[in-house]
Amino acid sequence: MMTFTTLDLSVASDGIATLRLNRPEKHNALSEQMIGELTEAANALNDDDAIRVVILTGAGRSFCAGGDLGWMKSQFAADRAGRMASARALAGMLHTLNTLRKPLIGQINGAAFGGGVGMASVCDVAIAAESAMFGLTETRLGLIPATISPYVLARMGEGKARRVFMSARRFGADEARALDLVARVVPDQDLEATVRAEAEDYLKVSPAAVASAKALARRLGPAIDEHVIEMTANALADTWESPDAQAGISAFFDRVDPPWVQQPAS
Repeated sequence: MMTFTTLDLSVASDGIATLRLNRPEKHNALSEQMIGELTEAANALNDDDAIRVVILTGAGRSFCAGGDLGWMKSQFAADRAGRMASARALAGMLHTLNTLRKPLIGQINGAAFGGGVGMASVCDVAIAAESAMFGLTETRLGLIPATISPYVLARMGEGKARRVFMSARRFGADEARALDLVARVVPDQDLEATVRAEAEDYLKVSPAAVASAKALARRLGPAIDEHVIEMTANALADTWESPDAQAGISAFFDRVDPPWVQQPAS
């Protein structure tokens, strides 16, 4: 079994694999290294015929808190080519997980912000703990949820997505269920057993038929092809170069409010 620095990958004897984001001290935020290792792990899982189903979860108290601060700093300082390379790497990782030939079950054990919402959206089914929190928080920084957007809109539908896509408002697991981001919400102590039971259904069916059925569903769903992926990468790079992103990221690192923050009228 492969070993990783930012992930923990284990496979039970029945073929149920668990892919765990393993940076609990950073709330499993997506770093450049983690993005690369997730792509590598997904390719390895695809190539292993013994694996029947994959559970995606996070170590510690969070599922995935979005982009790592170090990654954001590097984007802040990068040129256009560097930003496009990073955006394509992130988009490619999400595409690889989204088209995984094995069923992918999200075990949402805690906070899922920004890219964490994207990670939940590429799962075939996501089950959340009652305490889980969600948010598309990019606009607070002057950014947009670009590379994750095809998967978020495919999961929620445009109408529901627009309720949370721009406001950066955080919302709980019950609202995530109403938005179709997650399929079920269970008590925290029941999450692991509930996900395990969901995974065990796939031990009774043809792996080849499952892979074909998943690919068919993906072809019939909203188009997420190379053109769409490249468009979202360009949109992210464009936004990084905008005055609002520069002001928002600077304010974030300086721990002050960005210039557009307005207090509600009394």
